[in-house]
Amino acid sequence: MATRISSSFRGLILLSFFAYLCLCAHEAEETTETQHHHQISHTIPVISLIPSNACTSSAKGSERKASLEVIHKYGPCFQSKNYDEKVPNHLEILLQDQARVNSIHSRLSKEYSDNNKSRDSQVATLPATSGLPIGTGNYIVTVGLGTPKNDLKLIFDTGSDLTWTQCEPCARSCYSQVDPIFDPSKSTSYSKISCNSSECSQLISATGKPTTLLLYLRLRIRYKYGDGSFTIGDFSKDRLTITTEDVLDNFLFGCGQDNEGLFKGAAGLLGLGRNQISIVKQAAQKYGQFFSYCLPSTSDSKGHLTFGNGGVSSTVKFTALQTLSQSQSFYGLDLIGLSVGGTQLSIPKSAFSQEPSSIPARLSKVCLAFAGNRNETSIGIIGNTQQRELEVVYDVAGERIGFGKGGCR
Repeated sequence: MATRISSSFRGLILLSFFAYLCLCAHEAEETTETQHHHQISHTIPVISLIPSNACTSSAKGSERKASLEVIHKYGPCFQSKNYDEKVPNHLEILLQDQARVNSIHSRLSKEYSDNNKSRDSQVATLPATSGLPIGTGNYIVTVGLGTPKNDLKLIFDTGSDLTWTQCEPCARSCYSQVDPIFDPSKSTSYSKISCNSSECSQLISATGKPTTLLLYLRLRIRYKYGDGSFTIGDFSKDRLTITTEDVLDNFLFGCGQDNEGLFKGAAGLLGLGRNQISIVKQAAQKYGQFFSYCLPSTSDSKGHLTFGNGGVSSTVKFTALQTLSQSQSFYGLDLIGLSVGGTQLSIPKSAFSQEPSSIPARLSKVCLAFAGNRNETSIGIIGNTQQRELEVVYDVAGERIGFGKGGCR
């Protein structure tokens, strides 16, 4: 019989701006009830770290109805004659990861503090994670916005709620992006949100801001990041096209007209969080708060982001979805132990704090596992490398998250 470790761990899953889907965990109370475990063996080939010049597609994503192709920002599937960005090296990626960890911890601490005190503000400042000058998220989907449709490449993120894009006119500044910047004046279905509307109330509820926002003729949003980067614009609504048969009218999003230091190359962000303003909640009637994705195993291949419960493999194993007390926007899991060959291990925490000099470096095959937090009570993070090629399923209404093999094939 497997031996259970003495503590359970609670976590959150979010697709970060930087290169990784993360599973975050903090130590919880000791668990004594019987646990059921699903074993999924997942191997990451070393060749997946080597770049390629050819682009391959995902057969599984194309079979599904409301499905978007997922591509890597620095791979051959994301090409433009009018845009060229330096690919970060491994050191820069590690720096991005550490900055992401720091910003998540800072955000959770700040949101917990903000929830316990009231504040007045004239602008809805949406909580977000740090954007860095050296780059942004690596996984991109293309959606259509407006009437007629404008195709926009957006980074998708389960750790954010608001969908936003750069908009004309750029009041002060707009960063460089591959697609033409969205011009709302040319869309017949576009409108700004007034502050006496129910949509305004949704944003206030989502951000915890007081009703002083209702004094404004239209609602302005400020999406601010830890390094001083930001987007400022109008809270708006327009038609969002996922596929030719999947269209969301009156979709709420941020139309940013003053943007700095963010998302170079991408037009903005697609928010997949748990709040009312996320696409998951806005499309709840159509897709039942159900979506799944597969991140491509290499930068030269494609994955998919699919809305609705169509075509999910029967091999997907589910676990209960949890809610973090620090932030209800994130997706949480309980981690209860580690297993090797089907046997659950009883290992003290100190065993996971290994000095770099003691890590074997002359092996033909290596596994990059975990780096310790500076504070043992902080949220822990599992990067997207471990989840590439897996089918990751979010059944939000059913309060469960699933994992299955062969998600992109």
